[in-house]
Amino acid sequence: MILNDLATQSNKNKYFRFLAFFLSLLSLGGLGHAQAELDPRRESPIVKAIQQISPAVVNISSEYEVANQPHPFSAFGMDPFFESFFKDFFDHGSERRRKRTSLGSGIIINGSRGLILTNTHVIEKTAKITVTLKDEREFEAEIVGADPDTDLAVLRIDTQKPLPAVEMGNSDDLLIGETVIAIGNPFGFSNTVTTGVVSAVNRSIRTDDRVYHDFIQTDASINPGNSGGPLLNINGDLIGINTAIYAKAQGIGFAIPINTAKRIVEDLIRFGEVVPAWIGITVQDVDSKLAQYLGIENRKGAIAMGVEAKSPAAEAGIVEGDLLISIGSRAIGSSQDYHTVMRGYSAGDSLDIGLIRNHERKVVNLKARVFPEELALDLAYRLMGIRVEDITPKKDSEIKGRQPEGVMISEVVRRFYLAQIGAQPGDIIRQVGEIKIKDLSDFKKAIVKNRQKSSVMVLLQRGDQGYYITVRF
Repeated sequence: MILNDLATQSNKNKYFRFLAFFLSLLSLGGLGHAQAELDPRRESPIVKAIQQISPAVVNISSEYEVANQPHPFSAFGMDPFFESFFKDFFDHGSERRRKRTSLGSGIIINGSRGLILTNTHVIEKTAKITVTLKDEREFEAEIVGADPDTDLAVLRIDTQKPLPAVEMGNSDDLLIGETVIAIGNPFGFSNTVTTGVVSAVNRSIRTDDRVYHDFIQTDASINPGNSGGPLLNINGDLIGINTAIYAKAQGIGFAIPINTAKRIVEDLIRFGEVVPAWIGITVQDVDSKLAQYLGIENRKGAIAMGVEAKSPAAEAGIVEGDLLISIGSRAIGSSQDYHTVMRGYSAGDSLDIGLIRNHERKVVNLKARVFPEELALDLAYRLMGIRVEDITPKKDSEIKGRQPEGVMISEVVRRFYLAQIGAQPGDIIRQVGEIKIKDLSDFKKAIVKNRQKSSVMVLLQRGDQGYYITVRF
């Protein structure tokens, strides 16, 4: 019995000695891990940038309704972009709807005001937007403004205390090959970090419905869910907004340069929309016949084919036939270059425009302004060949079956596209681009907003039938 007790006690002692030894190993391992985390040799610039910025990266989820049944005008080739428009005008009765949640990212750009920068495609068609911070706090966000043309949107959340925010960098001095860091929530995995280099700048991307210009190309992985998240340089400065709009990309990521975003953000915060800069020039590419007619040897540039009276360009002395070759530090090689560069300016900005006139180079300075809304109807006449007017109650009673909202075409110029496809006085314009037209004021705003595009989608209504038409300017 005594021997058995001694054996048992011996086994217990061995067990406790083993347990103490095992715990000591765990303790040493923990100490070693803590020391490794504090080892400054492991805190590379990338690690420091991530530690600094990741609290400002947010997760964005949005809920929206999707109709199971097609809309009444689906037979006319309806763009899904306009689906929300029809939900406002047609009763779907007992039609079932289901909610979907899309995941994206955002970056806090103003901690005291709770302002968040993200992509438009992350939050479009949404009924409710939820922002989740790194510490898992959730807030319902409101849309301050969104611009589909640049795929940028600003959100606001209300918080009791200031939030961590990112510092804006400079995307105009990027170096091909320099290290970049992308942070986001791909496939719902929060605060995922990928790294790469700047592969190229000034890239253009064509999607199904539009062309995006001046993108940063990187080999850092950018997947769905990364959209709207920050692209950082090695110092942790914000140099771009990641976007995953190019579905065919494999191993290629794209980001909107932050210098482009700065102007857009200013307008969205101030006006709720982007206000294009106006200088009053209509441009055209230089072809061989035009170059020969004007005696131009260098065919790179954009010809001023029209200069509006009392515009900034006219007041600065620019005339029809001038060859525009630069704006600021950017060279102009085509009309597309001109429009791309002009998107980087706001009303009130000063521009130095380089041009060639009679084989002589000169630079003129002017200040961009907001396009005068009182000129919008004349502009619509020049671009689309139509005149429009409000639908008065009297005129509305004469055209039974039509909705009272919109503007009525009162004149169609025969040589323009709308006349050629059969548009006629009495037709109603219900939408131009993404802007729903309720009255003449909305139509003017839509023309001003879309005037620099090569084409725009117009919704025409005749009787109870609606037709989508792409009108080229």
